[in-house]
Amino acid sequence: MKSSQTQIDISLRDQKLVVLRDGETLRTYPVSSSRFGIGSEEGSMKTPIGHFQVGKKIGHDMPSGTIFKSRVPLRADDPPPETEDWVTSRILWLDGMQEHNSNTRDRFIYIHGTKHEDKIGRPDSHGCIRMRNEDVIELFQLVDEGTPVLISE
Repeated sequence: MKSSQTQIDISLRDQKLVVLRDGETLRTYPVSSSRFGIGSEEGSMKTPIGHFQVGKKIGHDMPSGTIFKSRVPLRADDPPPETEDWVTSRILWLDGMQEHNSNTRDRFIYIHGTKHEDKIGRPDSHGCIRMRNEDVIELFQLVDEGTPVLISE
């Protein structure tokens, strides 16, 4: 099973996500973490740090750029979300594995695609880890539910 040897490491300082397989770098992607900083407080819109796992993968086989609202893909005739922080293409919903970040799933912290691809590489999100749509689609294929994720400063 590929997840047993695959890991995601995210550096908030570098705004980079690295996929490791058997300790070797498989892929490196630019990301965007929270513009509000680091933290795990409910309602803070901050990016949590520590150990996580991919709790749920959402969006398999959806077209690139698909917009999700409450983790459900919108249909063509649905109105767009009222927020500017659209969740697009794929969702990797994170579960916190430590006491200080155990609320991560309830805070709806994801790795996901964005319509703000021009802002990737600098903090701009509302707590999630944003990626370019083509990158998050590739990442989605490389990892399984249960894959360990480390988010560090």
